[in-house]
Amino acid sequence: MKYSQLLEQIRQEMTKFFKANSKTGLLYHTLDHTESVVTRATEMGNYYKLGEREMFIITAAAWFHDTGYYNGGAIDHELRGADKAELWLKDKDLDRETIDAVRGCILATRIPQNPHNLLEQIVCDADLYHLGTDEFFEHNKQMRKEVEWRTGEKLDKSDWRKGTIALLETHRYHTDYSRNLLEGKKRKILEELKHKEKGKEVASVPMATTTAVEASVAASHAAKPKKEKNDRPDRGIETMFRISSGNHQRLSDMADNKAHIMITTTSIIISVLLSVLLRKLEDNPHLVIPTLLLLTICVTTMVFSILSTRPNLPPGTFSQQDVSSKKVNLLFFGNFYRMSYEEYADGIQKVMNDRDFLYGTLTRDVYSQGVVLGRKYRLLRIGYNVFMYGVVASVLAFVIAMFFK
Repeated sequence: MKYSQLLEQIRQEMTKFFKANSKTGLLYHTLDHTESVVTRATEMGNYYKLGEREMFIITAAAWFHDTGYYNGGAIDHELRGADKAELWLKDKDLDRETIDAVRGCILATRIPQNPHNLLEQIVCDADLYHLGTDEFFEHNKQMRKEVEWRTGEKLDKSDWRKGTIALLETHRYHTDYSRNLLEGKKRKILEELKHKEKGKEVASVPMATTTAVEASVAASHAAKPKKEKNDRPDRGIETMFRISSGNHQRLSDMADNKAHIMITTTSIIISVLLSVLLRKLEDNPHLVIPTLLLLTICVTTMVFSILSTRPNLPPGTFSQQDVSSKKVNLLFFGNFYRMSYEEYADGIQKVMNDRDFLYGTLTRDVYSQGVVLGRKYRLLRIGYNVFMYGVVASVLAFVIAMFFK
């Protein structure tokens, strides 16, 4: 594996990605920040004398770690970034262990950070490297403006400062390299922020949840009346849908593999029958019935195996009435591949803005996957049963034919 070539491809891909998806409100989580994290991760990797594979892991994670901001906002952006990295790396036929290591490094950056090994520690420290540098105040200002853009609210500077203080007090660098280089400057910044607060109470400020941005958002809303608590476990629901969809995809892959095995097996048997045995039937007429029986069994099995994997292509369109009545699943390509981008974007925006529509769509998507899986496995079971019992019957037929020729 030529990791250097693959990293160059990632650099080009991510550069295009950030430029193509540039948003005026994202002032901090930009290509500049990502390149800075890549530089810092490489710097620490060289310090710890990492091997080529380990350097690839931390650098790839650094390139992908903030891509989730561009397709869903701040919440769970690490997970979306890890998913994007996995899809890209799988397309390059990278081994599963390396892909999982890249995912782990990206997911470890979620606040509060919880890295489990040196590679994850390096990426975590590279991501929040600026907390101990002279660039801190400029980046902190950019993050505040970014949150104001995303939430549509003007944030009080004092509340933002309190949230930042809470983050700095709870944050720690994980590598000796970062602690020795940055911890002193970070303490000075913390003292300066506390001094600006002039003795105001900061201990009660909520801790950061995902980034410094979320810390300040929590602080800015701390004084607002609390809304009635919603006991609905949104995070648990989203996890349930994600696990269910992933399980269905794995079961679908298993079904396709089983069908492929059966198609290959029956193809070989049919080829042998047509090329060798059929030419000898004239001299061995007693083998005609067993041969035709085995040929029929193989063809029938192949047909059912092919039917189980043959795709069904829906019309590919939906109407505004379907969207209004919340009956269309816009997560499945078969419902929109013939629609224009503007029509699809309008529909998916309505899905994202309507909680019930969103969860209804996810429910419909999981159900549809289950229906397709049911059909696949039903046809596969028939094909396997035909082959199993048919081969036994064919062998018995050959044995009988040999004894009573």
